[in-house]
Amino acid sequence: MHRCRSVNTMRMRLIQLIIERTFRFTDAPTFKLASGKKSSYYFNCKPTTLNSEGMYLIGNLLYDLMKRQKSWKAKAVGGLTLGADPISNAIAYTFHIKGEQMESFVVRKEPKKHGTMLWVEGNVGRGDNVIIIEDVITTGGSTIKAIDRAKKSGLNVLGVIVLIDRQEGGKAKIEAKGVKVETLLTREEIFEVYSKKRLS
Repeated sequence: MHRCRSVNTMRMRLIQLIIERTFRFTDAPTFKLASGKKSSYYFNCKPTTLNSEGMYLIGNLLYDLMKRQKSWKAKAVGGLTLGADPISNAIAYTFHIKGEQMESFVVRKEPKKHGTMLWVEGNVGRGDNVIIIEDVITTGGSTIKAIDRAKKSGLNVLGVIVLIDRQEGGKAKIEAKGVKVETLLTREEIFEVYSKKRLS
């Protein structure tokens, strides 16, 4: 296990983990994206975000990112299930380890059919400040859906945090709705490390 301390070292280790577990590349565009388009590369984040080391790295890196946003005084982090769930939980756990409070919540893909019939699950309510979490953005469609559902549930969305930005216009579309987006890693950064590894 690589137990890293500095932000730069943790970033590089996370990129390595993503290349090992999450990133897939083919010469022909064979991967179908949520938007319906086909791509020659794909990020399946769950093998990284559901891994213990991945959670440690993501939790610490996104804790650091959130602390640098002085205006983001959030009660909770969460997003559209399933991609956002392990990331949100890693952030909330890291806040606890550091002696601070943070809730995580889940935005359902459809409302619960019985009981409370909620779109949003967790210890959050009307007027609470939240950050929307996303594992990967391409067109930004699923993130915008999570923002809209959170707002309809009465939550105050301060911003969005994205683990990986594919740099295909999604960030600009989200920010056009007046919501700031902070990205941890970009496709360009990951491709640079991947290309060097491929040539070595």
